[in-house]
Amino acid sequence: MSISDFYYYFCTTKKLYMDYKTVILAPISEERERFKTIFNDALHSSNPLLNEVLEHVLHTSGKKMRPMLVLLSAKLFGKVTESSMHAAIALELLHNASLVHDDVVDESDERRGKPSVNAAFSNKLAVLSGDFILATGLLEVHKTKDLKIMEIVFNLGRDLADGEILQLHNQMVEEHVYEIYFDVIRKKTAVLFEACASVGAISGGASEADVEVMRRFGEYIGLCFQIKDDIFDYISDARQLGKPVGNDMQEGKLTLPVLYALNKKQDAEAHRIAAKVKACNASEEEISWLINFTIGEGGIQYAESVMEDLRTKAQTLLKDIPDSEVKTALLAYLDFVIYREK
Repeated sequence: MSISDFYYYFCTTKKLYMDYKTVILAPISEERERFKTIFNDALHSSNPLLNEVLEHVLHTSGKKMRPMLVLLSAKLFGKVTESSMHAAIALELLHNASLVHDDVVDESDERRGKPSVNAAFSNKLAVLSGDFILATGLLEVHKTKDLKIMEIVFNLGRDLADGEILQLHNQMVEEHVYEIYFDVIRKKTAVLFEACASVGAISGGASEADVEVMRRFGEYIGLCFQIKDDIFDYISDARQLGKPVGNDMQEGKLTLPVLYALNKKQDAEAHRIAAKVKACNASEEEISWLINFTIGEGGIQYAESVMEDLRTKAQTLLKDIPDSEVKTALLAYLDFVIYREK
């Protein structure tokens, strides 16, 4: 059975999540192992206290989905080069630095079910270690010796910060506007996936047209990734993710499912509670009421339909690229992001 047939089998039997690694990692298994070694070496210090913090970050880091996108994008157009590897490390480091800083800003106590850096150590150590990780990432992007890749990564840092500030500004806006939500998640999440797909393609020798195709492919993946995360906030089983149900609302965030419900039905109580959520003074009972209102008005189904539309657009982008094991892996990557269970 070919990898393409294997992927089709798991898609049609609804077992993709369980075995996504088989399909996604098949073309880049050797490169991924090399990435993990270099990444772990990069995230290390001779300073005992800093090294303790960095070890904590390593143990709370996720599946390394973003570096995989860099490696796959590179291999789609050629091969994984030294530039590809350094770019993948730089982007993962930048991602980790942003998470450490975000937890300080959001006063989060947990990251993926484990104590966040600020909770395990202190805000000061979290900020300083985040700065160290960021600086290390900039050193890695310099090693690519590619000005286009450098420009993408540097602009990414600006966009991530802009997204966080835009999200804070959104809490002051009374209207429940879809455009603001999508602007926030583009700058907070999608730009990182855009960057991964773009720099991977550049390092693999893709044409400008193909780099743009991959940028848009990465954007759609990133939007789906954030929408899926937002859906988890309404589902009780999402406690396994390391954040309680309604956590986004506790932080003053109104995401796509509840925005749909609020715009669909002009319910006075729902809008009253939504205003309290944005002001960060809604009670647990009120948040629970708004979650149930969102589910009852079809907010989850709407968000899922948006992801399906984005999935179709992303698939269409790759239609003119010849079929290969790498293309199959990228399509499996897209589906994993949408259909994952955690």
